[in-house]
Amino acid sequence: MTEIDAKIDALVPAWLTLPDIAEMLGVEVTRVRQLVKEGQLVAVRRGENRALHVPAAFIDGDKVVKGLAGTLTLLRDDGFTVEEMIEWLFTPDPTLPGTPAQALSENRGTEVKRRAQALAV
Repeated sequence: MTEIDAKIDALVPAWLTLPDIAEMLGVEVTRVRQLVKEGQLVAVRRGENRALHVPAAFIDGDKVVKGLAGTLTLLRDDGFTVEEMIEWLFTPDPTLPGTPAQALSENRGTEVKRRAQALAV
């Protein structure tokens, strides 16, 4: 878990705290912390109290966006830091179109994973 800079903060349109996510998923906050620890979600410290936040785009109603965990694993295996993962997921990609995070939320995870795998080459 890392603290992000203003550039990354500006790329992400909305953030959720861990308690917010726990409520949305219908689980305890400790379970959300476990999801972060396991790499199924990424969290960064931001704001005045440096609370942990997750990009809101990573949560779809009452579940984690399909394909996110696999994409995060690919990026981590490519040597990306949490900050770099968030930057990559929220930077527009004209070949998608949109951002990888948008593509994941639109169930186009295969395209996103293909691009993440190409980064390793």
